[in-house]
Amino acid sequence: MYEIIEKKALNDVVFEMVVHAPMVARKCEPGQFVIVRVGEDGERIPLTIGDYDREAQTITMVVQSVGFSTKQLDKLQAGDCLTDFVGPLGVPTALHKCKHVVGVAGGVGSAPLYPQLKKLAEMGVDVDVIIGGREAQYVLWADKFAEFCKHVYIATDDGSLGTKGFGTTVLQNLIDSGEEIDEVIAIGPVIMMKNVVKVTKPYGIKTMVSLNPLMVDGTGMCGCCRVTVDGKIKFACVDGPDFDGANVDFDELMARQRFFKDEEHIVDENADRICNLMRGDA
Repeated sequence: MYEIIEKKALNDVVFEMVVHAPMVARKCEPGQFVIVRVGEDGERIPLTIGDYDREAQTITMVVQSVGFSTKQLDKLQAGDCLTDFVGPLGVPTALHKCKHVVGVAGGVGSAPLYPQLKKLAEMGVDVDVIIGGREAQYVLWADKFAEFCKHVYIATDDGSLGTKGFGTTVLQNLIDSGEEIDEVIAIGPVIMMKNVVKVTKPYGIKTMVSLNPLMVDGTGMCGCCRVTVDGKIKFACVDGPDFDGANVDFDELMARQRFFKDEEHIVDENADRICNLMRGDA
């Protein structure tokens, strides 16, 4: 069993959880993820590693409580234990030294972006970050990024914090101002990553994205997380999750993300009944 060391709410739908997982903490690298399970009958939930502490043997995750399983996870508190905590999974991010990298995070995308930019800073790369959210409360980990980023830019849809608009607006402004950018790393909603690539592609700026398609087993066996990259079928769980955004078929990915929306709503509306059925109760 894997004990929850800390748990706190970051806003009304997102929480941060620190888990004692010695084997994962010893081996994980930026870009990788874990699969967790709450209870013997629980669903397998893929979650990105937001931070790790090898000495304390802990993994930090940022989770958005939106579906049945993440809401079950949100009910747990410090001192409770997770049934399963499998990882590290996925391919570590290929980070290389250059002059200037800009990260663009949307929503909970701040968490997987954080270890990548942190490691780049440790390598001597100048890193900036653009964090976007619908409103101020959804801007995550700005204080943590400020510890090593030269600039922390913030954009909110409603203008409650930072620039009013999207992260792509800030990115375009940086490019227009003559900022020399060697690479962009964009992590967040699929539509956000697609739009970041639209901004950078005309300037030939390499842009890496982290894909989060439907996933079940995390080992490449189920095939649910297949994506098309450069005209070829890839599996995000074993070939990714990081890919060159210029080569990703975002339209296909967004279509696949909508395949089971109706079923997901049915599950959420009947959550208690499903729990009883899983336990064998009448």
